[in-house]
Amino acid sequence: MPGSHRLQGLVLPAQLLHEFSSTCTTTTVGTVTSRVTRNGDAVMEKDLLNHEDLAGDRGMIDDLFDETYHEKEGPKPPVRYVWRNIILMSLLHLGGILGLMLIPYAKIQTLAWAALCFLVSAVGITAGSHRLWSHRSYKATLPLRIFLTFANSMAFQNDIYEWVRDHRVHHKFSETDADPHNAKRGFFFSHIGWLLVRKHPDVIEKGQKLDLSDIRADKVVMFQRRYYKPSIVLLCFTVPTVVPWYFWEESLIISFFIPAILRYVLGLNATWLVNSAAHMFGNRPYDQNINPRENTLVSLGALGEGFHNYHHTFPYDYSTSEFGWHFNLTTAFIDLMCLLGLASDRKKVSKEVILARKMRTGDGSHKSG
Repeated sequence: MPGSHRLQGLVLPAQLLHEFSSTCTTTTVGTVTSRVTRNGDAVMEKDLLNHEDLAGDRGMIDDLFDETYHEKEGPKPPVRYVWRNIILMSLLHLGGILGLMLIPYAKIQTLAWAALCFLVSAVGITAGSHRLWSHRSYKATLPLRIFLTFANSMAFQNDIYEWVRDHRVHHKFSETDADPHNAKRGFFFSHIGWLLVRKHPDVIEKGQKLDLSDIRADKVVMFQRRYYKPSIVLLCFTVPTVVPWYFWEESLIISFFIPAILRYVLGLNATWLVNSAAHMFGNRPYDQNINPRENTLVSLGALGEGFHNYHHTFPYDYSTSEFGWHFNLTTAFIDLMCLLGLASDRKKVSKEVILARKMRTGDGSHKSG
């Protein structure tokens, strides 16, 4: 919220905070209608947060869990391996190991460039395909959408349209057969295994029924989808390789295996840990009835995406957390874009609703947090 953000202990100057508050818009949603006191403790009885009313403001509701879905009875369909993906992912990770071995021989500029490429590509996923396009948790101007699209292609995690479709299905049918990376099928499956086998028929069926008209209406997204293959060749592999080789005469091998391959492998695994580790390890202060957890280590690697119990409880909150910039570089980035006039209408859940939900469905860990 304006006036309360911190980034690793650094506080914005008062003048900048005042400017920030006057130029950025935040929509705080949710009200609490009753409060009762039991044994001296304040307990929220009910929070009247109408998901569909809020979702209507975003233009979609397909990231809200569908409790009417039931898995089909009978035996599960057989697992069908995608050997092309198995081979390519194996070679990619071997390349990443080689990149690690080459780090001592790389120039400091090359390592800094690799880190910059990692951050830019990560923002293309976290602030772009995830918080902007999948959840409509804030609005972005055309220049910002174009930048996030370039960054998304550098990340090479499927085009925005496909990423959004799979992610909305994940939220709507979380931890069921219709979830693309169902964590109940184990750590390996939810991390990378789901990309090495054919999708469960329910994933395909439910994905086809989603309303993705808001994504199809975005010309930037559809342009990327049309030219996705050349965009990833250029932005994920060519640019990261050529820059250090051309500008500071880094060896071509190091230029390829560190800023391109190793950076890409680390970016993939940072995202995958949100699907695996953040669904298995950590506490559940907001809703103990769902699998997603709060995982600080995942937040560090995925620029703030590890506050996953909060995110699955309140998927429309642009910060994916109640703690602002704390271990959340993506929120800091969106707030900066808002300050620059490139983003607006950030959705934020009220503190009253958050507290009410903690006390109603949380595991109690917030009391000691």
